[in-house]
Amino acid sequence: MSETPDSAVRTYTEQHSAAFLDDLAEWLRIPSVSAQPEHAGDVRRSAEWLSAKLKETGFPVAEIWETPGAPAVFAEWPSEDPGAPTVLVYGHHDVQPAAREDGWATDPFEPVIRDGRMYGRGAADDKGQVLFHTLGVRAHLAATGRTTPAVTLKLLIEGEEESGSPNFRDLAERHADRLAADVVIVSDTGMWDEDTPTVCTGMRGLAECEIQLYGPAQDIHSGSFGGAVPNPATEIARLVAALHDEDGKVAIPGFYDGVTELTDTERALFAELPFDEATWLRTAKSQAASGEAGYSTLERVWARPTAEVNGIGGGYQGAGSKTIIPSSALVKISFRLVDGQDPDDVQKAVRAWVESRIPAGTRHTMTFQPATRPCLTPLDHPALQAVARAMGRAFGRKILFTREGGSGPAADLRDVLGAPVLFLGISVPSDGWHAPDEKVELDLLLKGVETAAHLWGELATAPGVSGG
Repeated sequence: MSETPDSAVRTYTEQHSAAFLDDLAEWLRIPSVSAQPEHAGDVRRSAEWLSAKLKETGFPVAEIWETPGAPAVFAEWPSEDPGAPTVLVYGHHDVQPAAREDGWATDPFEPVIRDGRMYGRGAADDKGQVLFHTLGVRAHLAATGRTTPAVTLKLLIEGEEESGSPNFRDLAERHADRLAADVVIVSDTGMWDEDTPTVCTGMRGLAECEIQLYGPAQDIHSGSFGGAVPNPATEIARLVAALHDEDGKVAIPGFYDGVTELTDTERALFAELPFDEATWLRTAKSQAASGEAGYSTLERVWARPTAEVNGIGGGYQGAGSKTIIPSSALVKISFRLVDGQDPDDVQKAVRAWVESRIPAGTRHTMTFQPATRPCLTPLDHPALQAVARAMGRAFGRKILFTREGGSGPAADLRDVLGAPVLFLGISVPSDGWHAPDEKVELDLLLKGVETAAHLWGELATAPGVSGG
């Protein structure tokens, strides 16, 4: 296989960038908001638009896959090379809700270009980062003279990611044979900043629960009964106070079982990033850093599991006083999980811990939301090195490594397909995901095109990336 000439990829990308941006603007005009039932038709229209665009790009297979909720899009372009590895690209075509009155400078579904940026809901999250693969594969073919990609290329673009991917695991399991791949590429992440190209190597998982405590059958007089019966609000406060120890560690027995610890190499790579804590605190709208002792801020956010109180309440909340013992109180807690933690085991540990702390005369309920599993790519995996090389060719500089503190359905693909998951994203923090005036930097978007164009050849020739 001939090597993709970098200059030829760049030339092709530049020559076709205007048409590519027109396509992206057309797609962004479809308000594919999966969380709002009134936009269900728009989410379907978005899937139909993408399916047609992938066929136009050259994919011989482009299908709409139904779910009990919003439709996904699947596409496949087999390589003519015997033994070529198979790569599955994941992304999503649904977007967050958006309205002009939320603080947008312009209509969120009428994209505009200002100062080298395209503004519009979905520009970065995730339509822009999905669509750059269409121009990327064409640039790959044009620069190499190939008629098919150097890898068998598949795409799975779901329509419910912004609604928690409730049907994604089932979709992946039902179509596991069609989705089979040697490597999964997730194009729904970002870079450190505009001047620091990075590859993400992992995302945390998520488990969420609501704990409700009940005491008296109704609110009762604190003078007549206070100090003599259990107070649910007091017990919720005690529960929250016991959640962490004095070093900031989660104090639930068994919570850290199986955690993959940071290596010295990973800590050194994190330290290479141009991190300024004062700037980070300003972004966080906070006055001081805090967390588990013995770890840096980045290590806490990216590589350590956490327990956070998201909401707490009970009893009288109005003006003035009302001297009662409330009949109930609640707390909402989210647990961010790291590689090696099983959400089911964490849920069992949390349940056992809560039940051990409930006093006599108080009953409780616990409700867990569907969990998201953590995902981590080993630093020495040959496919990860191929992604870094491809991005390095596009950006012309050293590529650093990050993780992300958020969560996504990547681990479902890893578990169902038994394939390593890699992350390829060109978005930057200033792009404003989920916020007013979401945008994408056009020069970085085109670097994403170039990275994708280089990546297929890099993966095809990487030792240890199996095919056949």
